[in-house]
Amino acid sequence: MMIPSKRILIVDDEPRSRQGLAKMLEAWSAGRHRIRTADNGYEALRILESEPVHLLLSDIRMPEISGLQLAGSGERVSWPNQPAVILISGYAEFEYAQKAIELGVTRYLLKPVSREKLLDAVERALETEEQRSRLGLIEKVADPQLLTAAVHQLAVSEPVEEALRYMDEHLHLPFTLREVAEQIHLNASYFSVLFKEQMGMTFSEYVTRRRLQKAKEMLLQTRLPIAEIAERAGYQSAKYFSKIFKEYEGTSPGAYRSET
Repeated sequence: MMIPSKRILIVDDEPRSRQGLAKMLEAWSAGRHRIRTADNGYEALRILESEPVHLLLSDIRMPEISGLQLAGSGERVSWPNQPAVILISGYAEFEYAQKAIELGVTRYLLKPVSREKLLDAVERALETEEQRSRLGLIEKVADPQLLTAAVHQLAVSEPVEEALRYMDEHLHLPFTLREVAEQIHLNASYFSVLFKEQMGMTFSEYVTRRRLQKAKEMLLQTRLPIAEIAERAGYQSAKYFSKIFKEYEGTSPGAYRSET
């Protein structure tokens, strides 16, 4: 799996250990990921609360706030991102390992940590976090009506299937029901009835919901201006796009981006 750029936070109160871990990860990352460090739990919390961290790599035993406390923090729900967690311990204690499992920690490593074991754990943890992020994104942008339509799509006729394929490939462009009907060599009125019968919604509603779903993905995954997102989702007017978006989502595109 190709992992996009991530933020990794290393937390250890021992300077030599912290610097050693950072050096290994920086050499492995080669600039792909941003490596941050913190020398105590309070500093780690400040970073976790203020910027998205994708992987938390922490020593278990630290003064005041331990790695276990960071992993089980009740404030996690308010963090910009829910990171995967790797805990490192100098003690092979069953209670630590058991608690780490209860907290959903991705990996539990014992010191001294070899380069091979560390990098294997980090790569696996980042894959886990990426999969979780993608599932979270799907849940955020999922349209229940489109999910139902996807079930209907499994049994549609060849002309409707061809139309759906054409629509998905040209979603960034404006098109009408008549133009799609011509592409599949059907009368427009007949195609309209056939589409609704087989997909469980009208042609125009399906197109609108698909365009909005594409727009929501771009709002959450990119920093593109709303006007450009509107254009890429097939809307010629950003003002009209915002109007339709609010009708369906109950909020403006800008508010959706900042609140989700």
